[in-house]
Amino acid sequence: MDIQSETPLQEFWRLFQKDKLALSGLVILLLLIIAALAGKALTEWTIVFDPATVRLIDKFLPPLSFASEHLPAEDWPRFGIYLLGTDELGRDVFARMLQGSFVSLSIGFIAVSISILIGILLGGLAGYYGNVRLGFISVDTLIMRFTDVMLCFPTFFLILTVVALLPPSIYNIMIIIGITSWMGTARFVRAEFLALREQDFVVAAHALGLPSWRIIFLHMVPNAMAPVLISAIIGVAGAILTESALSFLGFGVQPPYATWGNILADGKNFIFDAPWLFFIPGIAILIVVLAFNLVGEGMREAFNPKLRRR
Repeated sequence: MDIQSETPLQEFWRLFQKDKLALSGLVILLLLIIAALAGKALTEWTIVFDPATVRLIDKFLPPLSFASEHLPAEDWPRFGIYLLGTDELGRDVFARMLQGSFVSLSIGFIAVSISILIGILLGGLAGYYGNVRLGFISVDTLIMRFTDVMLCFPTFFLILTVVALLPPSIYNIMIIIGITSWMGTARFVRAEFLALREQDFVVAAHALGLPSWRIIFLHMVPNAMAPVLISAIIGVAGAILTESALSFLGFGVQPPYATWGNILADGKNFIFDAPWLFFIPGIAILIVVLAFNLVGEGMREAFNPKLRRR
């Protein structure tokens, strides 16, 4: 295909493919999404791998161990083998990792979606209505100073405080992570809006008398999404790490839900007796967070012509 006739999306994909690390990260993320959907289907909708069955007779079995012949037939794992071993209660670690992949990924995506919505709203208002004054202060100054105040709080300790005051819930975790991580997105959107509001297409839209909401959401937001998408991809990795840290401290998602964070927390007491309980979820978190960051970096270079010329 002629480079001159490429659409922006085709140009982005061509440049993104040149970054082999980013492409490898994308493959890992696609496999993770498939595993998460399979985990939801096979551990909750149709229970093929049961993450909740307790088999005390088979506790602390290493990966690729066979089930005990004394185990009741209804408690046998699929194919009679524990692919990733068992934990201190004899639960199948593979089944729990499958279930945890969906929970951890959904927390990451939903929390980031909340933060993006808040960031686009506040950043868009600051960038578009920046010169409008509310008494003695402008809209831009008001929103940006509020953003600065939020940035002054140590985010993780703010999350810990809120989690400690609310009942433990997977939905509370999603919302709390979302409403405490929008500041970077707001700054990105504000910067883009400040540049876009002087562009010819925005000036023409004003001249045509289009309403402000239409100019903002149909003309400016789509043109400001590139840095937001990059921030979102990296933000999902941050949300997964935050949930894992909260679960490790006992403030995260509570049973019966399994997440990689609480599997890791359960395994910390058995690092020497059953190291697979600690290293399997830890390595999974490491690989997934690294993949998100590689994809985000690859997108940043593909979107930014200055970086491509280096």
